[in-house]
This record gives sequence, structure tokens and C-alpha cells, in this order.
Amino acid sequence: MGKQLKKMIAFIRGFINAKLGSKLSREKIEKIQQTRFNKLQREALSTSEFYSCYVNKPLDEYPVIRKAIHVENFNIINTAGLDKDTAFEIAIASEKSRDFTPDYKGFSVGLSSGTSGNRGLFVTSVEERAQWAGYIIGKLLPFRCGKHRVAFFLRANNNLYESSNGILLIFKFFDLIDGLNKNIKKLVKFNPTILIAPASVLLKIIEKKPKINPVKVIAIAEVLEASDKRLLESYFQQKIHQIYQCTEGFVAATCSEGNLHLNEDVLIIEKKWINQESGRFSPILTDLKRVTQPVIRYYLDDILIEDKAPCACGSNFTRLKAIEGRKDDIFYLRNNRNELIDVFPDFIRNSLIIVSAELIEYQVIQSEKNKLVIYILPFNEVIRKNISSALDELFNRLDVLIPQYEFDEFKVIDNGKKRRRVMRQIDG
Repeated sequence: MGKQLKKMIAFIRGFINAKLGSKLSREKIEKIQQTRFNKLQREALSTSEFYSCYVNKPLDEYPVIRKAIHVENFNIINTAGLDKDTAFEIAIASEKSRDFTPDYKGFSVGLSSGTSGNRGLFVTSVEERAQWAGYIIGKLLPFRCGKHRVAFFLRANNNLYESSNGILLIFKFFDLIDGLNKNIKKLVKFNPTILIAPASVLLKIIEKKPKINPVKVIAIAEVLEASDKRLLESYFQQKIHQIYQCTEGFVAATCSEGNLHLNEDVLIIEKKWINQESGRFSPILTDLKRVTQPVIRYYLDDILIEDKAPCACGSNFTRLKAIEGRKDDIFYLRNNRNELIDVFPDFIRNSLIIVSAELIEYQVIQSEKNKLVIYILPFNEVIRKNISSALDELFNRLDVLIPQYEFDEFKVIDNGKKRRRVMRQIDG
């Protein structure tokens, strides 16, 4: 079978999977997951030095791993005989040159942004890229006579994204390194039907009021906060959709009703509960379609909030209320009994967004056990007092000892980095 024919079959398979997945019953979803995991064991894991000893065992007997372990063991996890140092050299060279076309023995190589402190490395084959393209197009693109024009803003391009070019769409990558002014001119000229960008970039785009009229706007790479979502929806006069994707897999996407669902037809997602009563958990991912670099029981240090209510779209995939942030964005503060209390990022965000309509930007960092550094724009006494009062009220409600607040002026964030408005810089 020719390479192009294999690529087309993989694309069609991914497209059909996406279209049929939302119609599956919960029982059928779990049956498909098991069937696909068994196939993955036979066809990929048996040839991975790292995983071959676990083949034919149930999934819960495989080790749970994190990014550092996944990267450290790259040479014995991947099934294509690829070398970690060589792969890193190619990926780093692409980052420096901004030319993301070079591959490694026919495999696409890329880096994750490394917000967790460790650089991630991922490789995909031509067929994996084609199947991913088919799946994401089937999931997200509305029907259109003619090709969609997709504008994609991100820190780095990859052959994974370019693989969708020419198949039902015209794809154009906008490099955030180039700066917004340069990109806005190109964006207006391109006139996209689909606009995809991090939430912080979408907000900067609407400040420029470019003459574009996309039929769909999709937020990626960052937490889409409720206040930003409302602002963007008001500007574009449509629902703002989300993609929750990381180096390790295409985890979730919004449905026709605008609600997030886990992509459980291509992933098995185990829940490591943070707080089961509130529905907060961190996902442990097993990607059922990754063959070149298997992703098995990979722990993501993110906070997802499950929504038990059925969705009007009819999907039986697990529904999410929100992607709250990283687990290391949880503040740990003490109460009067010297017990550590979890203060979730949403608690902080929700307290700040209501303090003043004049608050344009902020970032709150737990820099010490009893100290928060708060960056705000504009930087004035009224907003500082309002924020202090709002946080005092929150911490009193949570029975938490009120920490010291240190205020400073918010500086413009480098567009090439993910925005994290709430983050912890100390160990728990």
C-alpha cells in the first residue's frame, strides 16, 4: 500500500472516529477502549523495551509515569529506534530557526512548552499525524462548502498541525514570536473562517479590532476563565470553544452546546481525585492511538472539574465543568489549627474578577508560606484595597489565616509563554 493511500486511510479513520464517538453509549465506549488497548498492546507495546514486560496485563498493572520519566526513558519507550539526544537536537534547532519542517527518519519531532519545569519531547509518524488531523477536523470544524481557512496562533508550529493542511482546510500558522502587530496584518489578509489561539492572545486580538469574521473561535493552551470567555463571546457574538490538548494527547473538546467532554474514544482517562466531593481530579492518560511514542498511564498535573449533569448534546463522554489549572497552582495556607488548607485557583480568580471593572490584568503568586505577591494593571490604591478586602473575605470564609499581601505593577506577558494568573512557587 502506497504512503499517500495509507495517509488518506488514516485521515478518514480519524474523521469517522470523531463523528461516531459522540453517539456511543457508556457501555460501548468502555468496550471500544478495551478493544483498542488490546490492539495497542499487540502492535506497539510488545515492541517497546519499556513496556514489553507488561503486555497482556491489565492496564492498572502498568506503571503511572510523569513527564520526567517519559523523557528520560525516551529511547526504550519509543518503538521506532529513535534516539533522545538526536530528537532533542532537531526539535531545538527548529525552535531556534522557526522552521518546523525538518523531521527525524520521517517522524515529526516537537517540544512541549515545559511549564512544569521539564521539557517534553514528542514524536509522531505520518499516519499518526493524518489520523490526528482527521479526528480534530471531525470534532471541531463546522460544515462548509469549500475549504475552511484556519488561523492558528501558537508558540511553535509542528508537522502534526501542518498535516491537516489541504484536507478540507487551508491552515496558516501565526508565530507568536513575531509579535501581535505583525501577525494582525497577516490575519486580516488571511481572513480566517476558524480562529485558534490561547485565551490571552484572543484578548489581545480583539483589542486591535481586526476586520475578520470567523465562524468559529477556539481557545487553546491556557485556562479559559469565565470572565474572559464572556468578553470574547460578546465580541465575536458566538460561543467560544475550547481544545484541551497537550504533548501527551488530545484530551478534551467542546461539543455543539459549548461544553467540554473528554475524548474517551481515543483515550482512557483514569481519575486521581484531588477532592471528589467538588469533582476535582488530575487525569492519568492512556492514548489508544499513539504507536511511535506510547503514552501509557501518564499523570498530568492539571486540575479538571467533572460535571455529572447530562449534556444536551447527548454525548456520554465525561463532561467537564472546567479546566481549572495545574495542581501546582493550588495555594496551601494554614488555619488556626495549623492545618494546611487547599485554596483552589478558581477561588482566587473568582475573588479578583469582581473587585473592579477597571482591573485589566492580574497575577497572584504564593511566593512564601504566608505571602502572596499580587501583580495588577492598573496599579492604583483603590484596586489594591478592593483586592485585599476580597481576599480577606475569601480566606475568612475558608477559615484560613490571612497571608501577607505584596502588590506590584503587572508587566506585559511574553506572548510566547502560557499565561498562568494563579501559581504557587513553593512546595506544599
